[in-house]
Parts: sequence; C-alpha cells; structure tokens
Amino acid sequence: MTFCDVVEAIKTLSLVEKEEVQALLEQFLREERREEIYQSYLVSKQNEKEGKLQFSSDIDRLMQSLQD
Repeated sequence: MTFCDVVEAIKTLSLVEKEEVQALLEQFLREERREEIYQSYLVSKQNEKEGKLQFSSDIDRLMQSLQD
C-alpha cells in the first residue's frame, strides 16, 4: 500500500473515523518524539560518563564551543 493509497482510504472514512486516525497519529508522533528524547538522553549520559561534555559559565567560551 502506497502513501497515496492511505490518503485515499482516509478520505473515504467518516468524520468520526478521521478524528480517530488523527488522535492515533498524534499519539504515535508523541511516542516517537519521546523515544528520540530518551535516546538523546542516553547518548548524553554516555558522553558525560566518557568525559566528553564540557561545562562553563563563561559566555565567550560557550559561544566558542557552539562554533566548533
């Protein structure tokens, strides 16, 4: 089934069914984003454990690290 087939199938649904599809998609997107955030957290924790993170309250040093 292609994306176009899915779109066409959705068009044939009732309003209530379309709203249910919308709610499901919003839930799937939230879950996917939550997983991305969690994976980013795990990478950050590993970087911290390996000493790869640098902390500073010096604004010039922070700006320089962003440009590197």
